[in-house]
Amino acid sequence: MHIDQSWYQRPQGVPDSETAGGVVARKVGDQILLALAQEQIYDDYVLPKGHVEPGESIEEAARREIEEEVGISDLTLIELLGVKERLDFNKTEWKKTHYFLFTTEQANAKPTHTEQHEKMHWVPLDPVPKFFWPEQQALVEENRERILNVLNGS
Repeated sequence: MHIDQSWYQRPQGVPDSETAGGVVARKVGDQILLALAQEQIYDDYVLPKGHVEPGESIEEAARREIEEEVGISDLTLIELLGVKERLDFNKTEWKKTHYFLFTTEQANAKPTHTEQHEKMHWVPLDPVPKFFWPEQQALVEENRERILNVLNGS
């Protein structure tokens, strides 16, 4: 499946959806690794993210979704990386996703909610991996230096 520009043009009358997730990174030797989920029916990677539940803060939602989709609960919040907007997969909601940068030392993890993502992978930041959603690819590329600086202590 190819994600084209139609996912980034908001049709009239489509309701808003608040979502949150993050870039989870850890350093192993000289390499920076990202915790990425893999879609069940596609080979490409996605950043862990999902809907904000009633009564939940955006950060709490990001932490919960990361644990559900890649199995990592030991997270250190660094900062908000940005907000990206697009239609959801079915083109029925306009998603406004808040992405945080988290670091972790947790090496072993597996998703706890496997309805959409049944695998997690530690993938090198360099080169930036191929993502299913272009805005996630752009987010990581836009923040690559920031991620490197945080993990390398600069």
